[in-house]
Amino acid sequence: MNNFNPLKSYTQIAAKTAPPGLLVLMLFDRALRSLQTALTGFDQNDPRQRNETIHNNLRRAVDIIRLLNNSLNLEQGGELAVTLRNLYRYFEDRLLKSNLQKRRDGVDEVITHLKPLRDAWAEMLNKQGQEIEEQKTGLLVTA
Repeated sequence: MNNFNPLKSYTQIAAKTAPPGLLVLMLFDRALRSLQTALTGFDQNDPRQRNETIHNNLRRAVDIIRLLNNSLNLEQGGELAVTLRNLYRYFEDRLLKSNLQKRRDGVDEVITHLKPLRDAWAEMLNKQGQEIEEQKTGLLVTA
């Protein structure tokens, strides 16, 4: 039996070859997808399926948030890195409690705060990409 999954292979290669900034964006996206999938579990009638969907996806999101947290450089990142560390710890706590209690309020709250972080990160990467392209074409004059 052939278990080849082109999308999974593509994702693995992209993760191995992506620049660090894009990897962070990919982590944000994956965490948000896991949280959205966890929310679908709250609507399931079968208790086993409900608990598995919620648990597995919240665990995945917590793992990603821990990875984001552990990748912070507190020395170079200064106050922003410290703030993000505290925020990521708060997210982790809310998701662990939501998973334990099987309540969606913590998941909704984390999504509400994680989405703007993701969007700000994407905007920063987009702006950096524009600046790099402008430098390549000579449109940006640097002093």
